[in-house]
Amino acid sequence: MSPILELRGVSITYRGAASPAVRDVDLSLEPGDTLGLAGESGCGKTTLAMSVLRLLPRSAEVGGARLLDGQDVRGMSFGRMRAVRWSTASVVFQGAMHALNPVQTIGAQIAEPMRLHETVSGDPRARVVELLEAVELPAERADAYPHELSGGQKQRVMIAMALACDPRLIIADEPTTALDVVVQAQVLELLGRLVAERGIALLVISHDLSVLSSSCARIAVMYRGEVVEHGPSHRLMAAPEHPHSRALAEAFPTVGDPGFRLVQPGEPGRALLSAAGVSVTFPARSGPPVRAVREVDLQVGEQEIVALVGQSGSGKTTLARTLLGLQPPTAGEVRFDGAPLPSSSAGLREYRRLVQLVLQDPTGALNPRNTVYELVAEGLRIHGAAADESAKVVAALEAAELRPAEDFLSRFPHELSGGQRQRVVIAGALVLDPKVLVADEPVASLDATVRGEILALLLRLRETRGLSTLVITHDLGLAWNIADRVAVMYRGEIVELGPVEQVLLEPQHDYTRTLLAAVPSLAGRGEPAAE
Repeated sequence: MSPILELRGVSITYRGAASPAVRDVDLSLEPGDTLGLAGESGCGKTTLAMSVLRLLPRSAEVGGARLLDGQDVRGMSFGRMRAVRWSTASVVFQGAMHALNPVQTIGAQIAEPMRLHETVSGDPRARVVELLEAVELPAERADAYPHELSGGQKQRVMIAMALACDPRLIIADEPTTALDVVVQAQVLELLGRLVAERGIALLVISHDLSVLSSSCARIAVMYRGEVVEHGPSHRLMAAPEHPHSRALAEAFPTVGDPGFRLVQPGEPGRALLSAAGVSVTFPARSGPPVRAVREVDLQVGEQEIVALVGQSGSGKTTLARTLLGLQPPTAGEVRFDGAPLPSSSAGLREYRRLVQLVLQDPTGALNPRNTVYELVAEGLRIHGAAADESAKVVAALEAAELRPAEDFLSRFPHELSGGQRQRVVIAGALVLDPKVLVADEPVASLDATVRGEILALLLRLRETRGLSTLVITHDLGLAWNIADRVAVMYRGEIVELGPVEQVLLEPQHDYTRTLLAAVPSLAGRGEPAAE
């Protein structure tokens, strides 16, 4: 069987760069084959994959051969290249949240490649419904807009678009980033089923080896533009040979492995932030009101790290907004240091200085027009604490381990790496000297090495500043990594709460067991992926 994709000695250099982004890569995929491309951000994996369909900027100089169905894409005319995209090979781009047009219906966007390639005549509605059913979405979703879909549903729409013109190769760039573990497992299972049923080739790009091992028969690990290891996924996960492969495998801990516990279990201190019987109900346009949070009791003790875990839509973020004083509870009470939340504007402003939020997406959280200095100093100015402003900003950057701080003060967000941007967000919280951090998915969009650095930073801040932290996450490996206690949230309720070892090693609730079963590192580490 001849390969659908063959890369021979591919090297890619961006004009003006000191070194190549990709160096002498040889890879191939046959119909029905599944290959995972792993590596940290900046290693060249997305650059390599985008070169297959000539989607790189003009500043990229590409050498070597890139063969699709035996034809080198370098020699294809623009018209031929346009015909190949979507029909021979298609891409599921990273970040379904931002890849869909917010003002067009789902059905119109799925139909667009079919109209461009004239693969259907007349109304494409029937084909759109067929594609939605193939990705396990109801037909009525065709009339929905992106904001009406969950993250997992948006990712399924992207896959449906990729299938619209019956391609023989699908390139999936980080298809499960920021999805919760259950939806992630569903998306990976869907991709595997499509490969088996349609005989397509699948190239999956990810920094998470556990995701690739559960969805791909082979894995190629890239480091600094080179493929440093390539082989069957079960062998590479069980016994990686290259140091970088081992580092990637160890970056996403297996729940239950004591080697990945970064904290020692202990008794929680005096309750600093607590919810007592908190419920939050939202009115609905039609039908009964929506109960987002139901009678939650939760405490975060002094110098304690509590992980709040659950699927998207379980109520985690609504509960966090209530604890931050941004969403008033319908019933129950939030207390800080033993006292109810103040009701006055001045009292709430002081409270929000003491309980700070670290947002999930550092790129979206930072104003691209402001320098790092202005971004960190903004909180001081809002709270009228600008005395010794420069010294406080420098101290906050140093505490967030951006050193030397003077090197970062005049930089803009686009001049920073993802990990550095997240540290700026943390510095913006630390500059107000808070007592509690509420970190909403603080490492969801970061690669393996940076993820570990940010988690270690949160632990050091507890030791050096006495900070308490509530970490909101769908990642049970993260909870195992750094938390003292874990609270499992399901349909607005805390269904299980206790020490991490107790909840994750001896789960009592069916939903907790479902979450654990969906973790790729538990479900398939060391086992061969389906051929």
